[in-house]
Amino acid sequence: MEQVSRAADAPSPKVVVVVPTYNERENLPLLIDLLTALGLPNLHVLVVDDGSPDGTGDLADRIAEESGGAVTVLHRTRKDGLGRAYVAGMTRALADGADVVVQMDADLSHPAKTLPLMVRTLLAGDDDLAVVLGSRYVAGGALATEWAWHRRALSAWANFYVNAVLRLGVKDATAGYKAWRAGALEAIDLPSVRSNGYSFQVEMNHRTIRRGLRIVEVPITFEERVNGESKLSLRVQAESAITPWKLRFGRRGAGS
Repeated sequence: MEQVSRAADAPSPKVVVVVPTYNERENLPLLIDLLTALGLPNLHVLVVDDGSPDGTGDLADRIAEESGGAVTVLHRTRKDGLGRAYVAGMTRALADGADVVVQMDADLSHPAKTLPLMVRTLLAGDDDLAVVLGSRYVAGGALATEWAWHRRALSAWANFYVNAVLRLGVKDATAGYKAWRAGALEAIDLPSVRSNGYSFQVEMNHRTIRRGLRIVEVPITFEERVNGESKLSLRVQAESAITPWKLRFGRRGAGS
């Protein structure tokens, strides 16, 4: 009975949702409300703002002050890419004792309602399960109905291309909605990741597979952003095309 009581009294795993922001003033409060409404025990949100000129960082500070510690903010002085923001935020989450680190976009394209399933799936797996990702391309997953045919084709082609080059065996290799086991991020040497944009997601997956760790996909419906503008640039697209070949031929350093 004493052992059962101790198990029942054990604290819930600390889940930190890392949300990079740049000019997401309209979306951020909506996202935090959605996450708070989940009622997930020991859930924290870490906003990583890259000096948004629209005041997103100041708004995040006000939300954090009213959150009772559930929301914190990491301010960065310059905008140098999604990958750099994620590495900074995820590193901070690990330093703060996170058991699970979640990657999530601020633009409401990732459905918050799927987060509990992702966390449960991760924690129920063995230690070799590194990450659970929200996938558009497994059974039950879908793309935003607002997407034009050419955007759908580009997304599908990107995943085909990445898997053709790297043979990851992941249906949604460019997905950005992920729940990571803390130990897995340490195992893949997170601080040494150098990719940005969508190629950051690809490099993280590649490192995971290279270390014999598993990736599990759960279905999501990926939504179109309602407010603000997409951050997808030609530079990001070019890097995404080149990175799989660099990874395949070992040009990302010892950590890859």
